[in-house]
Amino acid sequence: MSTNPPDLPALSHIDPAGKASMVDVGGKETSRRAAVAEAWVRVSPHLASLIRQNALAKGDLLAVARLAGITAAKRTDELIPLCHSLPLDHADVRATLLPDHRIRILAVASTTARTGVEMEALTAASIAALTIIDMGKAADKAIVIEQIRLLHKRGGRSGDFTAPGVSPQDFSEVLP
Repeated sequence: MSTNPPDLPALSHIDPAGKASMVDVGGKETSRRAAVAEAWVRVSPHLASLIRQNALAKGDLLAVARLAGITAAKRTDELIPLCHSLPLDHADVRATLLPDHRIRILAVASTTARTGVEMEALTAASIAALTIIDMGKAADKAIVIEQIRLLHKRGGRSGDFTAPGVSPQDFSEVLP
């Protein structure tokens, strides 16, 4: 059963019968890999003020979002079906409140393994963004996650990737 048009590469998580399956990475070379993801969250001016003053009843929103993201990176294989368990060498999340009432989240993950850490970085950014909603919803019911995307990945058979329009200066501060 064909799952892709002939001019497109085969999907890696689909077996020849068209069923979802975990990719066998046993024959791949171990290499150093890293990925950086970003999320943007828009909050109200009122919530931004509370964050700046660290005046939320639940505590320091940016610090908790950071820790939630790091924890999520470490547990990605439990959250996403068919995702490999990876021994992370490093995971970090930075959350910065900007003057325009948006929070930029940068998440990085790295490993030495047979498969990449893109999903770990994306999961970290996603869960950090959701944590901002959870912690801020009492003060702002209209919080919006505007974007989550992979900025950069390096290593592995497919080589390096940087998202179109992204400069290395946009993420180099978080790469290990």
